[in-house]
Amino acid sequence: MCTIILGIVLSPLAAVIALIVRRALGSPVLYRQERAGRDGQAVTVVKFRTMTHERDQRGAVLPDDVRLTPLGRRLRSSSLDELPQLWSVIKGDMSLVGPRPLPTAYVDRYSPQQRRRLDARPGITGWSQVNGRNALSWPDKLALDVWYVENASPLLDAKILLLTVRSVVTRTGVSADGHATMPEFTGET
Repeated sequence: MCTIILGIVLSPLAAVIALIVRRALGSPVLYRQERAGRDGQAVTVVKFRTMTHERDQRGAVLPDDVRLTPLGRRLRSSSLDELPQLWSVIKGDMSLVGPRPLPTAYVDRYSPQQRRRLDARPGITGWSQVNGRNALSWPDKLALDVWYVENASPLLDAKILLLTVRSVVTRTGVSADGHATMPEFTGET
């Protein structure tokens, strides 16, 4: 119920962002990607688009840091690109709090311990987001996700939601050094 109310309250802001993205980047306004949810089941993550569709002469997509627009950087740093995911929470595919859903290709790269992050429903925010976000190394980020799964409680979720507000306001950990977001997870070395 809380998510429905939050969705209604934030819908005017989402509509304005959609119009701005449409004007700046054209269509589509939303970006959809299959990610691994609970038990590794695919969920569709929907965000406001923050990148262009630019390709090189061979037709290959250019790197993220080249395609990420100034508007996209602002949306990402403020986490406003995540607003459409409230619909995924309402549908039950995601939770407000839980490990962030990562690309399905990563599932086979997890160690048995890291795979435990899939024991919980994925969230819009989570323990690793409020403890460093994309500035963390992959092993640290995944370890924090597993810690959350092992210690989840309503009180911890409330703490994470409050810390998320702080993280968004301070815009800390938005990207890893030298990357638009994070380098690809290639597995434990």
